Amino acid sequence: MTELVGLDDVRAARELLAGVTRTTPLEPSRPLSAALGGPTWLKCENVQRAGSYKVRGAYVRISRLSAAERERGVVAASAGNHAQGVALAAGLVGTHATVFMPVNAPLPKVAATKGYGAQVELAGNTVDESLVAAHTYAERTGAVLIHPFDHPDVIAGQGTVALEILEQCPEVKTIITGVGGGGLISGMAVAAKALRPDVRIIGVQAAGAAAFPPSLVAGEPVRLPVFSTIADGIAVGRPGEITFNHVRKLVDEIVTVSEEDISRALLMLLERGKQVVEPAGAVGVAALLAGVVEVETPVVAVLSGGNIDPLLMLRVIEHGLAAAGRYLRVTVRCSDRPGQLASLLSQIAEHRANVVDVEHQRANPHLGLGEVEVALSVETRGVEHSDTLISALRASGYQVVFAAEA
Repeated sequence: MTELVGLDDVRAARELLAGVTRTTPLEPSRPLSAALGGPTWLKCENVQRAGSYKVRGAYVRISRLSAAERERGVVAASAGNHAQGVALAAGLVGTHATVFMPVNAPLPKVAATKGYGAQVELAGNTVDESLVAAHTYAERTGAVLIHPFDHPDVIAGQGTVALEILEQCPEVKTIITGVGGGGLISGMAVAAKALRPDVRIIGVQAAGAAAFPPSLVAGEPVRLPVFSTIADGIAVGRPGEITFNHVRKLVDEIVTVSEEDISRALLMLLERGKQVVEPAGAVGVAALLAGVVEVETPVVAVLSGGNIDPLLMLRVIEHGLAAAGRYLRVTVRCSDRPGQLASLLSQIAEHRANVVDVEHQRANPHLGLGEVEVALSVETRGVEHSDTLISALRASGYQVVFAAEA
């Protein structure tokens, strides 16, 4: 078994990071505290330099390179957060960074990585495929590979998040965070279990990219044949060898959340917490809101990153509203006569629902002669309001042929 990172390693990493990273705030969450019946806090790594915790591990790893290694430059693979962390750290240390990113990486993350001075190469459809390209580049050029999670220096750097949490919330009983390759939770578990063995460490993966549960069952890292999630920052198909050993030994539980859970969490964080968080950064909150894990309060949920593509944010907000029953798509069939559409819209208005858009369709071959189909997107106040509206439309003789929280 690979030797685990120790508390002294994390403390040494913190000394290296002094003046480089910021101590991120710990903010209370009233909605989560009310839901869980006890104090719940948010560790805001979404406001860290470069927008995520990743700069911690990247800087520790790169700052320890020899002069000869720095001269050769560094190479990394990332969907965005590690890319920005490596780019920033390389600039601070004075070495050149080349970063391989998936071809579908969010444009703001690509632009930000370039903005920190790195050369960006697009390769593969996933981080795993980009990592293969990064390995090939390292072998060809001699550049030092800065692995996104599977290196002791990276793990030690990420573990400094837990040191801050324990100082900011000494009474914490549970720490919950998202998990991709396992670097963050490994480092945090090292620090927390050494200083407070009673603290439960819980990891959360997106259900569509959950490599740790089958790996833990198998007793070794297992590669997922396919994986997909809106949480691109934790879309990793196989745990690291080093991180797997840390998680198996030190982490109390790994749970999964759905895309709908993640969307709801993002919406709550934006509406109630005023926090801009990317999907991967919200999975801990998603697990708490969805009730997929039992926790003892006080709880600290790590918001691991805030680098979200504005276009994705628009889609996620709409999806989150729908998942919360506040955005209803409904299709109604009715007779095609003057005033029918106005009557339908008036009834919706009477129930204090807001119409977002309307599509009037006569050409559907499934429609009868003299029938029209009206597709509407409607904002409501929740599931109960949506159900009341649909019942009222049906009671008025409208044929609701499709109604769903899309």
